[in-house]
Amino acid sequence: MITQAALPLALAFIMFAMGLTMDGRDFKTVFGHPRAMAVGLAAKLVLLPALGLALVLAWKPEPDFAVGMILLAACPAGVTSALLTHHAGGRIALAATITALTSLAATLTVPLLVNVGLALFAGYDRSVEIPVAKMTLGIFLVDTVPLALGLGIQRLWPRAAARLGRVARPVATLLFALIVVGAFVSQRQALIDHVHDVVPAALALNLAAMTGAWMLGALARLELADRIAVVMENGLQNGALGIFVAVTLLGNPAMMVPSIVYAFVMNLTALAFIWAVKRRRVVTG
Repeated sequence: MITQAALPLALAFIMFAMGLTMDGRDFKTVFGHPRAMAVGLAAKLVLLPALGLALVLAWKPEPDFAVGMILLAACPAGVTSALLTHHAGGRIALAATITALTSLAATLTVPLLVNVGLALFAGYDRSVEIPVAKMTLGIFLVDTVPLALGLGIQRLWPRAAARLGRVARPVATLLFALIVVGAFVSQRQALIDHVHDVVPAALALNLAAMTGAWMLGALARLELADRIAVVMENGLQNGALGIFVAVTLLGNPAMMVPSIVYAFVMNLTALAFIWAVKRRRVVTG
């Protein structure tokens, strides 16, 4: 189900749809109160990769899975983060801003961190070609360019963007689901063989990322709505990008296994978090 042609096109559409649904006026509000944005970016760009590296060092998985976990931790927020932030009562504009900025930064951060993972964990007994230029260009074309295009249409033709967004967002969510399911089918034997290794590691990374983001938000004394957005952004990863980099740019399907597993795990924990936040509001009411 996953092909080298269909996967980048699907991911590009997902990023385009994300850009269409972002309102520039919301960004002004977020940038006017930058503390929450700074906390969110610190959690996403510093804390999460550090947690991924620490987990791999402690877990000591097979080299391909180790690089796959580093790749996953380097990815920006997932396409469903703003939607689930909304359901949790978080600040959507903050979530959208963090998603946009980390997606733009992915052109630099993903190749950098993946190359660190390749050097540390995959090159110990064999020569590994690190495709820096290819990876950077590929991420730029399927991640940054479509996002910027969607933002540009939203800025210049907001009514057209709104109409397109109403259709594009559910299609993007469906495409994300198909990518994950397709990746699962293509790697089902690897998942079955390593379920006891990969699932606990993915769950541990997800819970550590969400807990760490919550603690950072508490230390910064963020409002609850901002803290919820930061937690969601740190817990929900762009697994489609992780799959794309592993399959298309690195040519190593085994490296996408952590992204597949995490894509399932993160949505379960996000739903649990939404339930807990709503229950807290009812109790404190």
